[in-house]
Amino acid sequence: MRRRASLVLLAAAVFCAALAPLLRWYAYPRLAKIPPSQYQEMVLEAKDATLLDYTAGMEPKKVDKVTIVQTLKGNVEASKEIEASAGKDVVVWDTLSHIMGPDGKMVSQIPERYIFDAHTQDPVHATGEMVDGDPVKREGIEFKWPFFTEPRDYLYFDAQTRTSSPIHYVGPRRFKGMEVYYFEQTVPWTKVSLPKKMPIEGIDAKTFEQTTGTTLWYTVKAMFWVDPVTGAPVNAEQIIQQEMRGGIASGGPDGKLTVFAGHVKMREDYAKYTLDLVKANRLKVLALHTYAPIGLGAAGLVLFGIALWLEARGRRPETQTAEGGEGGEAFSA
Repeated sequence: MRRRASLVLLAAAVFCAALAPLLRWYAYPRLAKIPPSQYQEMVLEAKDATLLDYTAGMEPKKVDKVTIVQTLKGNVEASKEIEASAGKDVVVWDTLSHIMGPDGKMVSQIPERYIFDAHTQDPVHATGEMVDGDPVKREGIEFKWPFFTEPRDYLYFDAQTRTSSPIHYVGPRRFKGMEVYYFEQTVPWTKVSLPKKMPIEGIDAKTFEQTTGTTLWYTVKAMFWVDPVTGAPVNAEQIIQQEMRGGIASGGPDGKLTVFAGHVKMREDYAKYTLDLVKANRLKVLALHTYAPIGLGAAGLVLFGIALWLEARGRRPETQTAEGGEGGEAFSA
C-alpha cells in the first residue's frame, strides 16, 4: 500500500514538473495577448487652459477647462480580415479623440486606426491604418507598451506629427502604491495638419489653410507611468502647445496665435478605474507567467520528496527482537 502511494505521488510530481515549463514557455506566449474586442473610454481634462475662440474674433482666451473624451474600440471584423493575410493574431483599434471647450461644444475630433500584433504590440501595416483620415505607417508603439516592459527607451508614435521618436525611460516610480516605470517624450515644435473637423461652419481644414495661408504648429511633453508587467499606462499626462502661424495669425505676437495650451491629465474617476483595471490584468498575467509555473515546480519537488520518503520507509527491513528464551539448568552449591 505504501509503495502504491509513493508511485502515485511520483507520477503527480512528474506531471507538475512537466507542466510548469510548458505553462511558462508554451502557454504563456500564446495566451498573453490583447483581446480583439476591447472597449475603453477615457476622459482627460486640461484645467486653466488657453483656447482659441473661433467665434469671437479668433482670440485666445483663458478657460476653466478643456475636456478630451477618448474612446477605444476593438474592430473584430477588421482584425479577422488582416489576420488572414498577416498569419498572426492582430488587433485593430478604432479610436476617437473628441475635444470640447468649457461650453461643451466640439473644438475638434480626431479619429485614428491603430493596427498591431496582439502579443508584442509591434505595429502591423495594413490598409486602413490612419490618423484623421490620412494614411500612416507607424513605427514603434502607441497607447501600450509590450508585456513585461523593459527599463529602456522605446520608439513611440505621435499621432499629431504622424512621426515616431524615442520615448525615454527616466526611472522607476511609485504611483498610488504600484511600482511603475516612468517615461517621457518631448516632441519639438513641428508643423502639423489642421484637424479635418473644425469649429468653423461651412469650411474644412484644407480650404482654411489654402485660403488664409495659416499653418498649425505643435509641441508636446508626454509623460507615462507604465505598469511593467502588463505594459499598460496607469497614468498619462501631456503638456501641449498648439499655435497658428502666418495668415490670420500674422497680427498676433510674433506672428503667432495660440490655439491651445494646457496640461492634460486624466480625470480622477477615470484614473482610478484605469488603475483598478491594470491591477486586475496584472494579476492574470503574473499568474500565467510566474505564479502558476513556480507553484507547480515547487509542488513537484514536494511531491517527489514525499514519494522518496515513502519508498524508503517501504524498503526498510523490520527488525524483531526476541525476549527471553528456553530455560537452562540451575546449579546449586
